[in-house]
Amino acid sequence: MNVRCAKRFAVVAAVAMVGLIAGCQWLNKRTETARLPEVVEKPAATIEVDTTRTSVPISKYVYGQFIEHLGRCIYGGIWAEMLEDRKFFYSVPAPGDIWATEPKGGATVLVASPWKVVGRDGSVAMVTQDVYVGDHTPEITLPGDGNPTGIAQDDLGLVKGKKYTGRIILAGDPGAAPVEVTLVWGRGEHNRMTVTVGEITGDYRSVPFSFKSEADTDNGRLEIVALGEGKLRIGTVSLMPADNINGMRADTLELLKELNSPVYRWPGGNFVSGYEWLDGTGERDRRPPRKNPAWTGVEHNDFGLHEFMVFCEELGTEPFVAVNTGSGTAESARLQVEYCNGSVDTEMGALRAENGSAEPFNIKWWAVGNEMYGGWQIGHMPVEQYVKKHNSCVDAMRQADPSVKFIAVGNVLGKWSEQMFANCSDHMDLISEHFYCRPQNLPPIKHVAMVPERAHRIIQAHRDHRRTSAELDKRDIRIAMDEWNYWHKPYVPEYGELGCRYTLKDALGIAAGLHEFFRNSDMVFMANYAQTVNVIGCIKTSKTEAAFATTGLVLKLYRNEFGEIPVRVTGFPKPLDVVAAMSGDHKKITVGIVNPTGKNISLGLNLWGPSVTGTGKRWVITGNNPLEYNEPGRDPKVAITERAFHGFSDVLTAEPVSVTLYALDVE
Repeated sequence: MNVRCAKRFAVVAAVAMVGLIAGCQWLNKRTETARLPEVVEKPAATIEVDTTRTSVPISKYVYGQFIEHLGRCIYGGIWAEMLEDRKFFYSVPAPGDIWATEPKGGATVLVASPWKVVGRDGSVAMVTQDVYVGDHTPEITLPGDGNPTGIAQDDLGLVKGKKYTGRIILAGDPGAAPVEVTLVWGRGEHNRMTVTVGEITGDYRSVPFSFKSEADTDNGRLEIVALGEGKLRIGTVSLMPADNINGMRADTLELLKELNSPVYRWPGGNFVSGYEWLDGTGERDRRPPRKNPAWTGVEHNDFGLHEFMVFCEELGTEPFVAVNTGSGTAESARLQVEYCNGSVDTEMGALRAENGSAEPFNIKWWAVGNEMYGGWQIGHMPVEQYVKKHNSCVDAMRQADPSVKFIAVGNVLGKWSEQMFANCSDHMDLISEHFYCRPQNLPPIKHVAMVPERAHRIIQAHRDHRRTSAELDKRDIRIAMDEWNYWHKPYVPEYGELGCRYTLKDALGIAAGLHEFFRNSDMVFMANYAQTVNVIGCIKTSKTEAAFATTGLVLKLYRNEFGEIPVRVTGFPKPLDVVAAMSGDHKKITVGIVNPTGKNISLGLNLWGPSVTGTGKRWVITGNNPLEYNEPGRDPKVAITERAFHGFSDVLTAEPVSVTLYALDVE
């Protein structure tokens, strides 16, 4: 059927526009902590959705994600390890404060060992001989008087009734036994559980243990003490919830599966420009701990290439690996591709098999470096030099696997991309762009507009360049917007370094950003929201729980429900942002509406093309005010509400400060 003609709304539209403008003024002037005004339903305008005017299908890769070894994204977010500094990168005991405030934003970061001495002062020393992993190993000298002596770590999050498993690697004098490993959840002898190791040898030995907590606490404690005499060395320790999935947090993975991202970029980001990828291979307990090369804290190397591939397999997603073109070389890039994709007949393929994966990973997407145009980047150099390094890396990587796809470092607004196109167009398949919006207490309308406006500037610059570039006449090199998001203060220490808290108005901006990608589906092939978990990510975790931030709700909804074939939409009044698309099977028409105003908005719909049945679904993301947010362990203040409808009346509605998605069934 042909839905209501625009003429039917002509009279009320002018009146409604007054209400729309008033709503804009209200939300720009009124304090954002106030409740939104009462719903007022008046058609503001009639939009035309012309399904006969289509664009290039939306690439599934615009729903990509990006995870980096930064803050609590991997460790404390995705990875299930509960202990800090389990491989003793720092000396035990700490000489002073173990936590410090990160100067760039106020996050609390670990700067010294969290392990405390149990028993006599001076009983623990770091030795550099017979080291298990890293540069040194803690050695405990026992007094021989039966008093427990050893080390302990506090601040563990425990859940009543939950099981925890782990292992400890020990060596020392036989007389040091017995060794007691104890999980503590409260005061008194009944609020603990102990596993006893009755035999110690001179060779390091891994001993498993398991516990069950009988109380909820954020201040649990793991104690490791010996009661004998002589010396005891602790190689490393691990403690995880027993429900971990191949070392990953079950609660985080559950949400990541709902997010349903088709591709994940890893391991960085700035991190990759100083990352030695071989450090993250081999026996996990033997991998060396390092100082994070780009950020604060310790890189444990527990989550490396093999763990990333298991992560991707668990989520049913594609891997997108960045190689180090900062401190790294063309040869190290070649070896990494051979390690991942080579047969067992190759040197590195054989090493991969030795490390547990006989079958090649067959990774298709490779980022050749990260933000090498920036002075903050390890190994930064002028573009005139970098184009040579890029080409040499790609040539080397092609030797290992000529079938892989390359994403080059780009920065079109900084003119870097022009030189990359001029010198490297035959050495790339896509070119990356990054942008972060850093608002300073802007009202919702201006706040929301930042993301699509920034994306539009970048995309338009690429369009302009295409008109003058001889190189791009030969090849269709589209954009991989492989880092994009809001990034603003104040930071929340619980989410780690750069831990942003995202509000309802952030969610609207992310939806508007997706709309801009959809409108430019011929230019944007991939986009990777940064950085998925904690930090500036769309999922936030506490020690024991995980939850979608407001932005995660938008990414989840559009990924799972929005159509694939963009169609032309006209007539919507600003500051509304409206897009539409047909589903791939042409059975649904989806319409997305971002309403950053303080008014409930109604829009008449004039549909050209197929008829609709009058049935479908409507999803809404909103809350009581633009600054509401979600937190792990608390009922969400912002959520997705879903409603099926029958007898569609040709009017689309959008609540104040909301994202609304319609799916209309086609006859």
